[in-house]
Amino acid sequence: MELNSLWFALIAVLYIGYFVLEGFDFGVGILLPFLGKNDVQRRVIINTIGPHWDGNEVWLITAGGATFAAFPHWYATLFSGFYFPLLLILVALILRGVAFEFRSKDENPLWRSFWDWAIFGGSFVPALLWGVAFANFIRGVPIDSSMNYVGGFWNLLNPYALLGGVVSLLGFVLHGAIFLTLKTDNILLERTRLAARRVWPPVLILVIAFVIFTYFQTDILSRPGVIPGLMPVVAVLALLACGWFIYQKRNGWAFFMNSLAIVFSALTIFLALYPRVLVSSLKPEWSLTIANSASGPATLKVMSIVALIFVPVLLAYQGWSYWVFRNRVSEKKESLEY
Repeated sequence: MELNSLWFALIAVLYIGYFVLEGFDFGVGILLPFLGKNDVQRRVIINTIGPHWDGNEVWLITAGGATFAAFPHWYATLFSGFYFPLLLILVALILRGVAFEFRSKDENPLWRSFWDWAIFGGSFVPALLWGVAFANFIRGVPIDSSMNYVGGFWNLLNPYALLGGVVSLLGFVLHGAIFLTLKTDNILLERTRLAARRVWPPVLILVIAFVIFTYFQTDILSRPGVIPGLMPVVAVLALLACGWFIYQKRNGWAFFMNSLAIVFSALTIFLALYPRVLVSSLKPEWSLTIANSASGPATLKVMSIVALIFVPVLLAYQGWSYWVFRNRVSEKKESLEY
């Protein structure tokens, strides 16, 4: 495999890992004001992701750094053309991080309510805009022959991209609800199960609609990079299985199947892109590819050596952290960390 293709695959893996792991963080944050009826319950919900949310964001940071180093032209076009939505995502993530730390600094109910809604907003905005962004990747945006984005902000808010945003938003809410069924007990467990049962049907309908629209709104059929084949079908089947397990109250399998649905949905997008990284809606030949947007061979070689050494270490550490904090979070106030 050429180094260009290798790093495209690695960046895809980083984004997929980010969506699977940070996805349930976003879902938990969005559900926080609605499932937590009092301060203790909201503290329990926050504590379910407390040991993980910042580590999960490392996947995004690494994906951004890898894109900058391996495909600088992709990075430049992406961060200039998508500047405003990416800025909104950044501000939302900063606000959410501050909220996690500041919420318990004062016992005033208004203070804590404000930061709870900040967690909601800081989770809602990225969950929506990541779907909008990746839908635009495969649909295409105005890019000229010099690799410059020549559209405006409103070009990104087309119906297909907005549908992708709603799919990612509700998909992450479902992911968060199922995650909470694994981490809570008593009344919160019943609420999270009910939330998962209510969110699953619209997610299924929207995912099927998005798959259908993808074949009409993109060139996935006429100019496929790597034919996705059964990938979108597997994603839908995994989502169907997720719903069955939700209703059977087999929470672990439901979470696993929903994770598979996210993985295969993202794989479909990256396979449809390859060997392109950003599609030009003006002329197909102006699209950014793994060839015309990549760094030199020496840079890619050094990056590959570094990744081979450190990525397994990071994966082992994060896996260990999930194992350590695998137990459910109790509603006993004395066991909660403030």
